[in-house]
Order: sequence, then structure tokens, then C-alpha cells
Amino acid sequence: MNLGPQREWRDRSVTVMGLGLQGGGVEVVRFLAARGARVTVTDQRSEALLAESLRAIADLDVRTVLGQHRVEDFSTAEVVVANPAVAPSHPLLAAARAAGAWVTSEMALFLDACPARVVAITGTQGKSSTTHATARLLEECGHRVHLGGNIGRALLGEVELMRADDIAVVEISSYQLEALPQPCGSVARVEAVACVNVLADHLERHGSVENYDAAKRRILELAHERTTVVLSGEDPRVSQWRVERGRELRFGVAPGRSTGLHIADGEFRVAGTPLGRVEDLRLPGAFQRANMLAALGLSWSMGAEPAALATAVARVSGLEHRLQDLGLFAGHRVWDNAISTTPDSTISALEALSAPLTLVCGGQAKNLPLEELAGVAARRARHIVTFGGSAELLCERFRAAGARAQAAPDVERAVAAAFAAMEPGEELLFSPACASFDAYRNFGDRARAFRAALPRA
Repeated sequence: MNLGPQREWRDRSVTVMGLGLQGGGVEVVRFLAARGARVTVTDQRSEALLAESLRAIADLDVRTVLGQHRVEDFSTAEVVVANPAVAPSHPLLAAARAAGAWVTSEMALFLDACPARVVAITGTQGKSSTTHATARLLEECGHRVHLGGNIGRALLGEVELMRADDIAVVEISSYQLEALPQPCGSVARVEAVACVNVLADHLERHGSVENYDAAKRRILELAHERTTVVLSGEDPRVSQWRVERGRELRFGVAPGRSTGLHIADGEFRVAGTPLGRVEDLRLPGAFQRANMLAALGLSWSMGAEPAALATAVARVSGLEHRLQDLGLFAGHRVWDNAISTTPDSTISALEALSAPLTLVCGGQAKNLPLEELAGVAARRARHIVTFGGSAELLCERFRAAGARAQAAPDVERAVAAAFAAMEPGEELLFSPACASFDAYRNFGDRARAFRAALPRA
């Protein structure tokens, strides 16, 4: 992989653009400082907002520039490590390149330094569930696994603890893929890559679905001739991808499929070999069968025995906030699908549950089509309560599709309205279908607000 002059860091001038709040920037700074680099950390946020991250690097001899980005910190650097939230086209990154700096990212540093075998997974909907399931399956089959990446845990700080026969299971977002250096070549330790689907999302960053698809497709650049490339054979976009390096393995759950990874006679199979029984899967929703099929294929490609995988399927539990059954509240079963920030993911959740139900959704709309969501919600939900910045817009679209809908100003009052409207035995689905940034730092904060609003006995 063409990662630039990164093997020798001592006395190199390195600017880290974006310390951030999620831990990735902290891991980059600690990684570089431990190797003797002269590190400048620059972030537009204030010291107060970055307090927790700053405490995590307080013991290091690094320079911090907060509340602004200065062009001189980029034009004089030998290497710039940019937070994936920063678009590669950012003017300061362009200035760094023009001055001769190498622009890279936390994920590129990790892939370069990682001594373990690597499984890399991307997609729009289901990549976290597939990543989690792959890690759990491999662990159940006796492998030592490191789970991280976009799923919420930076792995750069763990490379010194990894062994050559360990497996790093890494979720990679479109932002992280787009931020990989160009040109980008194969990575010897990457033994399997996967893309579960490409749906409309993150258009505010990528500009079009075509650009978003191109960013996702960059995961193929990591593959070499011995890499297993696991791709959806049913997703309209991914099914058009062409694999130039590696062993291609397509998956699909449609009845009648008999090649690649498929389901037949109630079993998950690869090339006719059973990998587990569908009835043992503990995760609700048809979409989770596809996720598990991809995870089984990845695990099998990494050497997990089919018999061990068949036993492990029943031991894989779901991720928090992914169509999670929270139990009964005031006599109503509540499903937490807070991970949903797109209409597509809420459609999948609606189709996974049995009517009647009440849907609570809302937040910051992403300028994505809402017609299909409105139609499915009108059929599947008896009542809908919308909230936040898109409350009125969503309410209007749902009503136009024939649904019964009302708007609430925030999550707390939306939950109260939903419980007031529900009939005996009705279930509640919290699946926002929108971003959280109108009122929350991230989807996790919004999920916690939702749970706190649920009625207690």
C-alpha cells in the first residue's frame, strides 16, 4: 500500500488535523509521539469541548492549536494526518500537498502498522452488525480477535499488542475509505474484505450516490491475489462491482440461489457446505440473515471450520441500538433501532416487525428520498410520531401517504405522545431515519435520551 514515508517517524514534523471526541485522534497522537515524531495537533473546537481528549494526551510533549486551523501548520509539515470527517479536498490539505507534505489518515496508519491478519468490512446498512458478527464468530471458533474501526473503537493503539496470527476485524466507513492515500495499493495483511450494500447516504459529503459508491468501492484496492472479496450479489450497486484482485465470493438470500454464499433447506451454505442453521439465528429481521451470511463467509475464508461456525451462530447476539428488544414498558414492547439515520434502515426495521406498531422517528433530515419510507410506514405502522428538526416535513410526507401522524418538538415529548396513542398490545419502534445533529452530538446521545424518556413502572 502506498502509505508514504511513515515507517520512520523520529523527528518528523507531523500535523494531526482534528483531535476529535471519539478517540481516533488521540490514538494517532499517542502513536506518533511514542515513535518520536514532532506533533502539532490542530482542532477548530475549543479547549472546553475537547477537555476529555486533551486529558488523554496531557502526558505527551505535543503542541496544540485550538479554536482554529493555521495554514502554516500545514505548509511546514512533512506529514498531515487528517480526521476522516475532513474531506480530502479541504483547502488546507491541498495546501499541505502543494508544499510537499504527505496527507494520510488514522486508518492508513493502522493498516500500515498492523501485524495481525485483517478483515475489512464496509457498506451502508448492516456493516456494523456484520463486523460484530464476524468478530464474535471468529472468537467462538478459537481465534484471538481485535474488533474496531468505524464501529466505535480505534485500533491504532493496540498494534503493539497484536500477534501475527491474531485477526483484526475492522469496520471502514466511506469517509475512511475516501481518506486513504491515492494511489492506494493492496495490503499484504488484508486477507478478506466485504461490502454488504451501497444505499443512498452521506450525500452532503460525497455529492452524489455515484461518488459515494466510488468511495465504498475503494475497499477493493486493499485486496491482493490471496484476499477473499465478499460482496452482495443482490444489492443493485455492489452487484455491478468487478473484482480485479482476489477470490470473489458473492452472497444472497433470495430463494433459489445455489452458488456462492446462500441459504438452502434452512441452512447458511457456501459452495454447498453448511455453515449453520437459519433457525439458530437470534437476530430479528430478514436483513440480519444477509449480514450473518456475509459474516459466515468472511469467517470461513479466515479458516474457521464449518462445524464450529454452525455451533457459533446461536451464540451471536445483536449490537446495542440495532433493532434491540428493550422489553415491556407500560405494557408495550419497545424496539430500539437508534442506529438508523437513513430512510432505508428504518424501512428494513419496519419490515422486520409485525404490525400493529407505532413508529417514532425524526431528527435532522439528510436530503434523501422519503417516498418509499412514507409508503412502507403507512402500511406497517398504525400511528407515527415525528420529532426534531424534520418533524413537520416527515409528518407532512407520512400524512400524504395515508398514514396517521403527529409531530412533537423533541424525543421526550414524542415518546410521551406515542405511549398516549398506543392501543393494548401495540409495539413501539424507535427508528429515527434522520441524523442526530439537530439536537445531539451523535446517535448514541439521542438513543440515551430516548431510553430515558420511556415510562417506568
